[in-house]
Amino acid sequence: MHIVLISGLWLTASAWDAVVPELTALGHTPVPVALPGQGDGDASATLDDQVAAVLAVIDAAPEPAVVVGHSAACSLAWLAADARPEKVASVVFVGGFPEEDGATYADFFEPVDGLMGFPGWEKFEGPDSDDIGDELKASIAGDMVPVPVGVTRGVVHLRDERRFTIPSVLICPEFSPAQAKEWIDGGDTPELAKVETLELVDIDSGHWPMFTQPATFAQLLANAAPTG
Repeated sequence: MHIVLISGLWLTASAWDAVVPELTALGHTPVPVALPGQGDGDASATLDDQVAAVLAVIDAAPEPAVVVGHSAACSLAWLAADARPEKVASVVFVGGFPEEDGATYADFFEPVDGLMGFPGWEKFEGPDSDDIGDELKASIAGDMVPVPVGVTRGVVHLRDERRFTIPSVLICPEFSPAQAKEWIDGGDTPELAKVETLELVDIDSGHWPMFTQPATFAQLLANAAPTG
């Protein structure tokens, strides 16, 4: 099955390099998405441009695909499911939650010259990054790219409620499934509260399991692929 991989903020498609061979070995076709504005030097890229890039990959797949969004890109995966509910077999959210209709995509840090850069590991101390050593942190940060405000300040537009019928999985890295359930039940993530079939899955990692546990992470992604 085609598994569409969407990177979160500051990451390029190369973030999936260790996961791709693991998924291939499991019999799947992983397709990391090259997001406009994240690695191509296009400072004018918008959220709509990124959605279009994801949809192009989904449309090119010969069958409904598993769509994986990491962190802020959980909203990108959800936007794709909303736009192509008939072409998305399942959605996997990794370490994040999809925004509601009308919300801003990811305006988390102050931009400089129209770009929101990685703010440094200090902002992610604790469970987010405790499993990443200094050498790997330097490597990851060295590959990170600033994201255009046309993306981070883009507005999420959701229109098709068929998205709620798509089987979905929330992989819980730096937080537990129990915490996630509490947040969902408490109304903190209303989109997930409406999903008809939502599985909460634990992984003992920080926020970036594609770097620290690629084999285990790939197996969880493969498990999200519908069978039969």
